[in-house]
Amino acid sequence: MLKNYFAMPGIVKSMGLVFGDIGTSPIYTLTAIFLLIPPTPQNVMGILSLIIWTLTILVTVEYTYLAMHLGKKGEGGTIVLKEILLPLLKSGNKVAFVSLLAIVGISLFIGDGVITPAISILSAVEGILLVPGLENTPQMFLMLLAAIIAIGLFAFQKRGSERVAWAFGPVMVIWFLALAVAGLLALFTAPQVILALNPLYGINYVLHHGLEGFLILSSVILCATGGEALYADMGHLGREPIIRAWYLVFGALVINYLGQGAFLMAHPEAHNILFEMVFSQFAILYIPFLVLSIAATVIASQAMISGIFSIVYQGVTTRIMPLLRVEYTSPHLRSQIYIDIVNWLLLGAVLLVIAIFQTSNNLTHAYGLAVSGTMAITAVMILWIYVLRGEIIKSLIATGVLVVATVFLISNLHKIPYGGYWSLLIALIPFGIIMIFVNGQNKLAAKLTPLPLEEFIPKFNEVYRSVNRISGTALFFARDFRKLPQYISRIMFTNNIVYDDNIIISIIRTEQPFGVTWGVTREITPGISIFEIYLGYMEIADIGSILREADIDEKTIFYGMEDIVTTHLVWRIFAVIKRLSPSMVQFYKLPSDKIHGVVSRVDM
Repeated sequence: MLKNYFAMPGIVKSMGLVFGDIGTSPIYTLTAIFLLIPPTPQNVMGILSLIIWTLTILVTVEYTYLAMHLGKKGEGGTIVLKEILLPLLKSGNKVAFVSLLAIVGISLFIGDGVITPAISILSAVEGILLVPGLENTPQMFLMLLAAIIAIGLFAFQKRGSERVAWAFGPVMVIWFLALAVAGLLALFTAPQVILALNPLYGINYVLHHGLEGFLILSSVILCATGGEALYADMGHLGREPIIRAWYLVFGALVINYLGQGAFLMAHPEAHNILFEMVFSQFAILYIPFLVLSIAATVIASQAMISGIFSIVYQGVTTRIMPLLRVEYTSPHLRSQIYIDIVNWLLLGAVLLVIAIFQTSNNLTHAYGLAVSGTMAITAVMILWIYVLRGEIIKSLIATGVLVVATVFLISNLHKIPYGGYWSLLIALIPFGIIMIFVNGQNKLAAKLTPLPLEEFIPKFNEVYRSVNRISGTALFFARDFRKLPQYISRIMFTNNIVYDDNIIISIIRTEQPFGVTWGVTREITPGISIFEIYLGYMEIADIGSILREADIDEKTIFYGMEDIVTTHLVWRIFAVIKRLSPSMVQFYKLPSDKIHGVVSRVDM
C-alpha cells in the first residue's frame, strides 16, 4: 500500500514542475544567514530549529493542509481563494477588500517570480568559484552565464510544462537524493544537531537575541521560498501528487539543512556552506554536483514560471486582467498553458535583476519580502473562509499560521531600503495594470449604458416588421441578455440592419472553475432568440465549436469595440491596454471571415 502511495508518476512530475524553487533553497539559505551572524553552536541550533519549523508551519500546514483542501476542481492560487470567499460575504465593502487583497497577493507573487530565477541560477553558477583553477572567475562571467541559462529556459517554455515536467522530474529526484545523502553523511560529524527538531531551540534563539533575533527571520524565510508555488501550481498536476511528493521533499530538505548545520559546527570558517560541504565529502564528484545544482536551479525557475502562467490565466478568465493570447500545451490538462507576452516580459525583468544585483548574496536582501507578503495574504483568506464555514479546528490552526506569517512579513519590512523595494517595484507593475484595467472596465460600462430587454423588445418588433430583412442568421454578443449593449441598438435601430434570425449570445461565468454547457436557443419574440453559454470562471472555450455543435449556421457575427478618447493619463494607459489585447475573434476562436466589429467612440 505504501509502495503504491509513493510510486506514482505524478510525484516525479511534481518534483520537476513544483518543487524546484523550494528544493534549491539549501544552496543559499544558511549561507545568507551566517554571513550576518557568527556560526556558534547555539546560533546554529537555533537557526536550524527555525528553518525546520518554518517549513512545517508555512508550507506543510498552510499550503498542503489548509490551502490545498480549498482548491476547486484541482485549481489553486490566490484567485481561487477569492472566488471561494466572495460568495460567503454579504457586505459590499468586504467584497471590495477581498478583491483588493487578491490583487495585491497576485502582484507580490509575480514580483517574487522575477527574483526567483535570478537568485537561483546565480547562486548555483557561483559554485564554480570552488573548482580548483576557477577561484578567480570574474563575477561578470558568472552573470553572463546565468543570463544565458535564463534565456534558454524561457525560450523552452513554448514546448509546454508537461514536456518540461517529464524532462525535469528525474533530475529533481536525483537532486533531492544528493541533498539527502550529503546531509546524512555530514550529520555524523555533529549528530547533536538532530536536537534542533525541538522548536524550543528556535523560540529561545528569537527570545534571547532581541531585535537581531527578530530580524534574522527575514533571512530564515528564504528556506520557504517556493512554498506558495505548491498551491499556485496545483492545476498543473493535481493535489494528491503534490502533497505526496512534498513528504519526500520535506524529508530531504530537513536532512540536508541538519547536515549543513553539522558541517558548519565543524568548519565555522565556511562561507558557501552547501558547496563546501559537498566539496569536502566528494571532491571527485563536485563538478557533476555543480552541474546538477545548475540544472536544479533552472527547474526552480520553471516552478515559478508555471505558477505565474496559472495566476495570469486565472486573472484573464475572471476579468481582472486584460485578454491575452493563451496557448494550450497539453491535450490532457487544460491548465497547462503558455502565455507568450508574459514569458518574454518575465525574461526581460529577470535579466534586469541579474544586471542590477550582480551576486546572489546581494539578491538575498531583496528576496523574501514578496514571499512573506503572499503567504500572509493567503493566510488571511484561508482563515476567513474557514471561519465563515464554521470549521472551528481549522480556523484555530489558520489563526496560528496567520500569526507566524505576519511575524515573518513584519521582519522582512527592514529589507525595503536594502533592495526589497525592487520586488515591490516589480509587483507594482501588475498591480497598476490590474487596477487600471478593472476601474477602466467599470467606467467604460457606466459610459456605455445598456438597453434593458423590456425596452428593446418593442423597438425590435417595430423594426422587424417595417424594414427589409437580410436573409440568414446574425449573432450578437452580450454579457447579459437582460441588458443589451449599445452596439446592438445602433445596428438594428439606427442603421436598420436586421436579419431574418437574430441570436443574442450571452456568455455566463459560473462559480465552478471548469465546465462548458449551453442552453437551448429560445425565441423571446419573432426574429430574436437567446443562446446562453455557461463557462467555468477559468474556462477559455472554443465558441466556434460550440456554435457548430448547437447547429447554429450563422451568416455574420457582430461584436462591440470601443474607441476610447481621453486626455487623462490613466485612461490613456487603459486605452493602450485595450488596443494591445487580442480581439474577441482571437480569444474565443470565432470564424474571422464572418466577424464584424462595431466601434463605439467613448469619451473618458
